[in-house]
Amino acid sequence: KRVLSQMKMTIRPMYSNPPRHGAQLVKTILQDDRLTTDFIDQCADMANRINTMRTKLRSALEEGGANRSWEHITNQIGMFAYSGLSSDQVVALRDDHHIYCTLDGRISMAGVTSGNV
Repeated sequence: KRVLSQMKMTIRPMYSNPPRHGAQLVKTILQDDRLTTDFIDQCADMANRINTMRTKLRSALEEGGANRSWEHITNQIGMFAYSGLSSDQVVALRDDHHIYCTLDGRISMAGVTSGNV
């Protein structure tokens, strides 16, 4: 019982406080013009890749003969897209094709690639 108590006291700060190294890393990047420019360029590249995947996903869905509009896929922004699929449709995708998303139809666009779209 005492050992468990000591273990809890030891690990509590690890879970309760964010590590300092992340903030130090950001500080290092933002204090160097070259690193800052590189960071911004890499963020833009990631955002552009996600937008490209949104376009490819929408095109693939439309070319697949679905009788609904998929323009909401390209109208949304960010790392996730709401597909508009029902929970039953999501379960069928998972069970039949091993395509995974949340039951409300949210898709991680970061996981969509040219190879799996």
